[in-house]
Amino acid sequence: MPQDLADLAARALAAARTAGAEAADVLVVAGAETTVDVRRGVLEEAQRAEGTDLGLRVLMGRRQACISISDTSPATLAEAAERAVAMARLAPEDPSVGLAEPGQLARSVDAAALDLLDDASEPEPAALEEMARRAEAAAAGRDGITQIESAGASHARRHVHVAATNGLDAGYSRSATSLSCVAITGTGTGMERDYAFDSRTHLADLDTPEAIGALAAERTLARARPRKPPTGTYPVLYDERVAASLIGHLLAAANGASVARGASWLRERMGTRVLPEGLDLVEEPHRPRTSGARPIDAEGLATRRSPVVEDGILARWILDLGAARRLGLESTANAARGTGGPPVPSVSNVALTQGGQSREDLMRDMGTGLLVTSMIGSTISATTGDYSRGASGMWVENGVPAYPVAECTIAGNLTDMLLRLVPANDARAHLSRVVPSLLVEGMTVAGD
Repeated sequence: MPQDLADLAARALAAARTAGAEAADVLVVAGAETTVDVRRGVLEEAQRAEGTDLGLRVLMGRRQACISISDTSPATLAEAAERAVAMARLAPEDPSVGLAEPGQLARSVDAAALDLLDDASEPEPAALEEMARRAEAAAAGRDGITQIESAGASHARRHVHVAATNGLDAGYSRSATSLSCVAITGTGTGMERDYAFDSRTHLADLDTPEAIGALAAERTLARARPRKPPTGTYPVLYDERVAASLIGHLLAAANGASVARGASWLRERMGTRVLPEGLDLVEEPHRPRTSGARPIDAEGLATRRSPVVEDGILARWILDLGAARRLGLESTANAARGTGGPPVPSVSNVALTQGGQSREDLMRDMGTGLLVTSMIGSTISATTGDYSRGASGMWVENGVPAYPVAECTIAGNLTDMLLRLVPANDARAHLSRVVPSLLVEGMTVAGD
């Protein structure tokens, strides 16, 4: 963690006090990212971005205002603080606004235990270029692949520091290395594409470029010459790479800000069954080497492992301090924040209980239905849970993939869908959302 981030945060708070703020907090993010793209074995683009962004929130009683800057000179800090205070004086009062009490703050911040920063040397642009080139070559070498739309690699390091007038003063660092490849099969209007992607906090954990390229090609070839599926009511099996979206809808509905506004189909469901018996959905903010890990939340509260759903029963809302105050509850240390606005509730890592069967076992058991491997667009009612999404994947007959499908719609109601989930055992443990393939019986499929 660069020491000057703590100094910069302290100077921003001092500027806020000088400008007349009654209280304030600040988020400082400094980072650098290198991105390299290749096409047909030749470097197409290389970018390097470095910078420091600062978000200052000032409070005047129960009024607040936020301002974001990237110029952190003393003069700009002073001007930004003065503008923020002037804005806060004109803002409407909000009884939920306020910093954490000093006794609520984390007593210690052990970011090292999360192992979020790769201690290996940052890869050179030439090394990233070679990774992308190898992934592209692995995909292009497969029969049936007509071209590679893109192949790229990137590496980023980010340092975060939060401070406030209540005594909060903490920070941590993280890194990420990513590799992706998008392949195409067919020509003209018959082209189909798919991709493979991996991102890890540590370069040593990343899938090999050859594995990424081969998987992109395999997925693309499986989509060749798709048809529309029949229309009717069928079981739908969400592949592991898209299954997390279903759990994402549940988490969005359990967000305390939505519940407080009455804009959640879960608003009256606390303590009731939302998943099948035996399934837990657990937040795991301290899982090492994962993108969602964090030792504290954006308001300085200590994060902890905690169930959102326990044995199928909704156990808690996802709360920051503001949402908790609106609901008359305690924060669950789920505040997240960017430099451009105030904290909002958000989960970190989550994991859903896995089942005892493989995806292939579930496919065999479903008989005839749809295996979804990608989705586009969505119509989700926040208040009723009505669900409709465009999908593509494989049509399954007698438990075996029969042919690729595209341009279809799957629909249902999330309340009913989630109660009928059957999980597989194929979740990837390094992801922020560890969710296996999920089978949902009795969904509406609209195709031909």
